[in-house]
Amino acid sequence: MKRIVNSSIIAATLMATSINVAYAKEWKDEAKDAWIDGKAEATLLLNTNLNSFDINTDVDGGKVILTGKVGSEVDKALAEELMESVDGVTGVENKLHVLKMEKDKKEEANDLGNDLTDMKIATVVKTRLLFESEVNGTSIEVDVNKGVVSLKGKVDSDAEKDLAEMIAKNTKDVEKVVNDLGIVK
Repeated sequence: MKRIVNSSIIAATLMATSINVAYAKEWKDEAKDAWIDGKAEATLLLNTNLNSFDINTDVDGGKVILTGKVGSEVDKALAEELMESVDGVTGVENKLHVLKMEKDKKEEANDLGNDLTDMKIATVVKTRLLFESEVNGTSIEVDVNKGVVSLKGKVDSDAEKDLAEMIAKNTKDVEKVVNDLGIVK
């Protein structure tokens, strides 16, 4: 009977020990993931090119899972590369979403820059035509689109038409001149 009781105690002790070992291993893995997550968050926070408040990190078995939003594909790739460089990371799952709105803002800013350049070109060309005594600048309409100058209106001769075109061509930032000036007969 003693032998059965001792065997039961030993069996119960072995089961409890194996359960404790499993719990200890699980706790150790969770602590390691939390440690990696902390390092991942710190890495993102210290990087000045990314907004770390828009990027979330989760770690499961050493694998970092990125979620949230970034402004460009470059930012998305940078976040992934940064995570791969963190000690203990076994892989990266990049679920970051690139905001189209940010791209649209950049394109909008680019368009605004082009519009301002076009307005500057139009002003300079028109002013130069008005100050040229051999050209009737008041009868010439100047339109500019992406650096392409269009001249419209009427002039007195082929020479005046060519002079107006050359004035436009010799203006900074002009890509091309479309000369649609007519000659008064």
